[in-house]
Amino acid sequence: MTQRRNLQGNHACALGAIRAGCRFFAGYPITPSSEVAEAMAAELPKVGGTFIQMEDEIASMGAVIGASMGGVKSMTATSGPGFSLKQENLGYACGAEIPCVIVNVMRGGPSTGMPTRPSQGDIMQARWGTHGDHAIIVLAPASVAEAYSETIRAVNLSEQLRVPVVVLIDEVIGHLVETVDLDDVPDEAEVWRKWATGPAVDHQPYAVTEDKVPPMAYPGEGYRTHTTGLTHAPGGFPTQDPELATAAITRLSDKLELHRDTIDSYRTLECDDADVLIAAIGISARAARQSVADLRAQGIKAGLFRPVTLWPFPGDALKATVEKSGAHTVIVPEMNQGQMVLEVERVLKDAASVKSLTRIDGEAVTPDDITAMAQEAAQ
Repeated sequence: MTQRRNLQGNHACALGAIRAGCRFFAGYPITPSSEVAEAMAAELPKVGGTFIQMEDEIASMGAVIGASMGGVKSMTATSGPGFSLKQENLGYACGAEIPCVIVNVMRGGPSTGMPTRPSQGDIMQARWGTHGDHAIIVLAPASVAEAYSETIRAVNLSEQLRVPVVVLIDEVIGHLVETVDLDDVPDEAEVWRKWATGPAVDHQPYAVTEDKVPPMAYPGEGYRTHTTGLTHAPGGFPTQDPELATAAITRLSDKLELHRDTIDSYRTLECDDADVLIAAIGISARAARQSVADLRAQGIKAGLFRPVTLWPFPGDALKATVEKSGAHTVIVPEMNQGQMVLEVERVLKDAASVKSLTRIDGEAVTPDDITAMAQEAAQ
């Protein structure tokens, strides 16, 4: 029988993670993400999982990393200030290639900001919040159903590619209630990381493999391993050899580029003949969808390009969409002072005129906001 339920976005994230095999959650309450922790506290014991409330966000991220190193699919959830606190340990997970999922339900900032108001101010923090050159995947659901399905995909991608994955949603999507089909899951709802096989004496914790994803040693199976945030050679021990350091850091980014077909996801609406294209994520994309309908009713050919995978940014797909449609203008509505627009401008260069539409007053971008700018661009 189909499992159709009315769910809040935050609850959908929790159920998606559990459906994908997540069995450990460590977190600290913070508005507007606390419902993720509440749902995990209620649901994890039912499937033999473990929930723990840590003393702060730093410890929460550390616990998640430790559980994952112990062979358990692990997740945490937070909002802007807590996400900032997690960045050092998140960088460790990036460098040591430890699978884990971080749900960030965005709120206004900087600092404590507006805890109960929506924002999309963590777009760049999600990509570049920790220091150094590193690889990370960021998914941006725009519905409660996607909060469920993309959290499943987040767990699977983190396992498959040994990389932290961030599920980035704004407060509106996090607290929105919609009907979700819980049976609507990928064919492979539970993907596990590659475990080390073969003679233990030959094991290298960061072996250079064809798919650039080294197998992990399962604790207790006799494989000697060394895990460190220091730049390391394939054997796992720190190195400052220029050639080995270059290879180690380059592999982190090459790993994601090699698997872009698996990682990339985006949606288009009415883009084939669009003169004006709107590029947006989250609740701003929901507003853009209504704006496209309104503009089409007025005779203005508008379309929507929505990244579901926000990072790595689907730049090739956006550029191809603009070139195919012949769009002369791309509008980027977002609830910040202009973050995603920087990436859109970088990708498109002179392919189209890029216009930024921002809102930072704690209110969501409205369809009318987008429609007014599109009407002006169409003149």
